[in-house]
Amino acid sequence: MSKLLHQSLTDSAEKYPDRDAFRYGMDSITYAELLEKASRLANALIEARVSRGDRVGILINTSIDSAVALYGILLAGAAYVPIDPASPPARIRFLIEDCDLNVLVSAEDQHSLILDSLSKEVEIECVIGVENELPCRQMAWSEVDAFKSEAPTVSIVEDDLAYIMYTSGTTGLPKGIMHTHFSGMSYARLSRSLYEINEFDRLGNHSPLHFDISTLGFLTMPHSGGTTVIVPEAYKKFPVSLARLIEAEELSIWYSVPLALIQLLQRGMLEEVNLGSLRWVLFGGESFDTEQLRKLIKLIPNARFSNVYGPAEVNQCTFYNFSALPRQVEEVPLGRAWDETEIVLINEGGDLAGGKETGEILVSTSTMMKGYWGSPDMTAKSLHTTEVNKVFYRTGDLARRNEKGELVFQGRRDRQIKTRGYRVEPAGVELVLQRHELIVEAAVFGYEDKDGETSIKAAIVLREGATGLPADLENFVSRSIPKYACPSKYLIVNELPRTGAGKVDYSLIKKQATGRYRFEAAN
Repeated sequence: MSKLLHQSLTDSAEKYPDRDAFRYGMDSITYAELLEKASRLANALIEARVSRGDRVGILINTSIDSAVALYGILLAGAAYVPIDPASPPARIRFLIEDCDLNVLVSAEDQHSLILDSLSKEVEIECVIGVENELPCRQMAWSEVDAFKSEAPTVSIVEDDLAYIMYTSGTTGLPKGIMHTHFSGMSYARLSRSLYEINEFDRLGNHSPLHFDISTLGFLTMPHSGGTTVIVPEAYKKFPVSLARLIEAEELSIWYSVPLALIQLLQRGMLEEVNLGSLRWVLFGGESFDTEQLRKLIKLIPNARFSNVYGPAEVNQCTFYNFSALPRQVEEVPLGRAWDETEIVLINEGGDLAGGKETGEILVSTSTMMKGYWGSPDMTAKSLHTTEVNKVFYRTGDLARRNEKGELVFQGRRDRQIKTRGYRVEPAGVELVLQRHELIVEAAVFGYEDKDGETSIKAAIVLREGATGLPADLENFVSRSIPKYACPSKYLIVNELPRTGAGKVDYSLIKKQATGRYRFEAAN
C-alpha cells in the first residue's frame, strides 16, 4: 500500500499508463506522461538545490501544469505550497518570506506578478517556468525537459511534510496548515473508500489548487487511477457552458462549494443537458439551502449527494450521504464521522455536551494536520492532547446532535466568516479598512442574503469632514487581501454600537443590516 503521496502517481502510471490523469480544456496528460514530466521537474528542482523538507511554491493558474508542479515537488522530497495567482503582491511577499520559499514553480503569464512581489527584503533563488527576465535565476520549461525522465531517489518517510495550505489567521495574517504524507495519504485512502472511487471515474475539479477542496482531484484521483477534469475559469462564469462541460466529459463525480451548484441550478439550463453520468455530487465549505438542493436533486436523479465537512486542518472528518432530502429536514446535517476519526462536542464549561446540547466540534483523525507552520503557540491553542495522549483539533465550529446522532451545524465559536467555501477572519479585514486615511473604525461581519449565500459587509465610521464612501476604497482593500475577503457592501454610521463592557456590539450591527439602513457598494 502506498504510504507517500507521489507513490500514488508511480503506481497508477504502472497500472494505467495510457489513461488520462488530468484534462484541461482540449489538453490532457496520461499517467505515464505525468510521471515523466514530474520526474524531469523533480530532477531540475534538485539541481536548483531543493532538498528533503524544503518548501517550494506553486504560482500557476490551476491547470495540467499544476499537477506536474505538485508531483514534481513531491518526487524531489519537498513540500508544495500553492499560492493564489489572484493574491495581491503584499500577500505573496508574506507567503514567500513566512514559508522561507527559495524556489517557485510558475508560468510566463505570472511574470509581472512575480516581479511586483519580489523586493530587496524578499528574494527568490530560482523561478521555474518563466523566461522573461527576473532578479534571480530562471529555468524555462524547455530547460526542465532536458533533465532525466527517471524519478530521483530521495529518502523520505510518511511523517515528512507534503504540503502547506495557507488560510487567514485571527490576527489577519495568513497561517500555514502543515500536512504530512501520512495525513494526505489517509485522506486519499479514506475518500476513495467512502465514495468507492475507481479508475473509471471522472471528477470535475472546480476548485483552485490553493483551496483544500482540490485535494480530491489532485490527491485522491491519482491514488484511484481515475481522471481529474480541471474546470477552466471561463466555464465557471457561464453556468450553461459548465453544464455542457459536465455532459461532454461524462463526469461521474462533482465536488465544489454550494454556490457553484446553485448557479448551475439557476442559470445552467440543466433541463436541456443529460447529467446521467453523475453518480456522486459532493459539496462542502458552507451550508446549502435545502429548497435549492431539493430542486437540484430532481434534475440529477441518478446521483447520490454528500455534504462534506472538515476544516482544511483535518481535510475531511464527517459526511452526510443521501439520495433524497425529506421535507422535514430544514438543514442538511454534517452527518457522522468517517473512518479513523473520533468527534466529541465540548460545551462552554469544557465538559462533553450531552443530548442535544450545543458544543464545539473537536476532531481526532488520521487526516489531521501536523500543526501551523512557524506558529507553535497557535498550534498549541488549536491542538488539544488528552490524558491518554490523544490529539484533538479544536475546529471552532459549533454543532449539536439530532435524534439520529448526526451532527448539525450551529455556527462559529468566534466570528470567522465562511463565504464561497473560504474562511475569512473579520479582524484582519477590519485592520485593513482602518488603515485607510478616511476611516476611523470598521466592523466586519457575514450577512446571509435571501438566497442563503453569505456575503461580507462592513460598517464604517468616517473621519470628520468625509462625506461619503471613499472613491478608492475597493482598490485600497484589494491590494492587501484576497478578493473573496473584500466586503461587498458598506454601511456608513456615525459610531459603532457598543456593549456595556465597551466592546463593539456585532449582534446589533447585524440587526441593522436587516433594518432600515442602506448599504453602499464600493466603486
